Amino acid sequence: MSFLEELKWRGMLHDLTPGVEEHLDKGMTVGYIGFDPTAPSMTIGNYVQIMILKHWQLAGHKPIVLFGGATGRIGDPSGKDKERELKTGDELDHNLMHQQAQIRKFLNFDSGENKAIMVNNYDFYKQMNVLDFLRDVGKTIGINYMLAKDSVKNRLETGMSFTEFSYQLLQGYDFQCLFTQENCSVQMGGSDQWGNITAGTEFIRRNLSEKAYALTTPLLTRADGKKFGKSEQGNIWLDPNLTSPYKFYQFWINADDADLPKYFRYFSLRSKAEIEELELEHKDNPRELKRILAEELTIRIHSEGDYQSVLKVSDILFGKSDETILRGMDKSEFKTISEEIPSFKIAMNEEGINILTLLAELTTICPSRSEARKAVQNNAVSINKNKITSQDLMITKEHLLQDTYIMVENGKKNKYVLKIG
Repeated sequence: MSFLEELKWRGMLHDLTPGVEEHLDKGMTVGYIGFDPTAPSMTIGNYVQIMILKHWQLAGHKPIVLFGGATGRIGDPSGKDKERELKTGDELDHNLMHQQAQIRKFLNFDSGENKAIMVNNYDFYKQMNVLDFLRDVGKTIGINYMLAKDSVKNRLETGMSFTEFSYQLLQGYDFQCLFTQENCSVQMGGSDQWGNITAGTEFIRRNLSEKAYALTTPLLTRADGKKFGKSEQGNIWLDPNLTSPYKFYQFWINADDADLPKYFRYFSLRSKAEIEELELEHKDNPRELKRILAEELTIRIHSEGDYQSVLKVSDILFGKSDETILRGMDKSEFKTISEEIPSFKIAMNEEGINILTLLAELTTICPSRSEARKAVQNNAVSINKNKITSQDLMITKEHLLQDTYIMVENGKKNKYVLKIG
């Protein structure tokens, strides 16, 4: 299956300039997608474009990942109804280094004729002064051409600075530089980038008298119409410190059933035959399809170890488990659990804490000592998955997991994590 055929059946092809198919049929082609490092990490929204580069490389073409060390300092107006807040140079440099490390996991940068490369567009401009920019870049396309772009037209009423107005000049010149330096003839991106991308093909036509090509993907939205990758807490980040592997996994598990066909086609590396077979096999069990996709993506984005950790946390929260599993968990896993269920920080002296005091006075697990006593008598209370039968029990340091945590349950559904200071 060719690159374009792959994108078509996956629903990932939105628009393209004439002649792209014939151009790709000539053999290995160099193409790029740009990423501005304006956030501390890449998001699952960015991963849509990473998947495009992955399919590009799997089809035998050479991908370039262009990081916007320069354009990130300007701010892309595409899809925005107001000016971006500019990041400092230090912020952008930090973000760029982190995102470069992230993307190395997803493409082959090490071997083969079509191994991927990374470029920083700051290198195109760092020796250029403002007069050179205005003469060599600004003279290429006219104001009327720039005003016709949606990214500009949509902001004429609310206002746009010259800084953001000039963004399409930079992106256009980026394409020209990559065409000259890397023989790059195709630029790809989201459909909101069409104006900026075609500005690049115009730069190459006018300044180099050469032909270049553009291709875009649809902007991915959820069944409810919201932008993909957003939740009540914000972005779904690829950085485990910003979105834990557990929360990442749960995002897919909790996806709307109506979004599953789209999600599988956008994010799974399984073939068309494999995906269609899975959909047929589990047509009456969408939760299993979600689990399969969540497993694939958690392992690929994070790791096999992170996926196994997610399963342990899920088993503690929703399944049947015992103290052995709890004892085998590390502090990061307890941290994940404490973010999902109510947690308390309490102090403990050398003698320990009476179970009734712990339940009713140091926490609000039970509303009073009498209720705590009743819960113990009814065999409703567990410490670290062990039923408590004595109201005189002292909770001591021997009960601590990882020298820090205690898990308390009051009935089947009420779970708590205590962090002992």
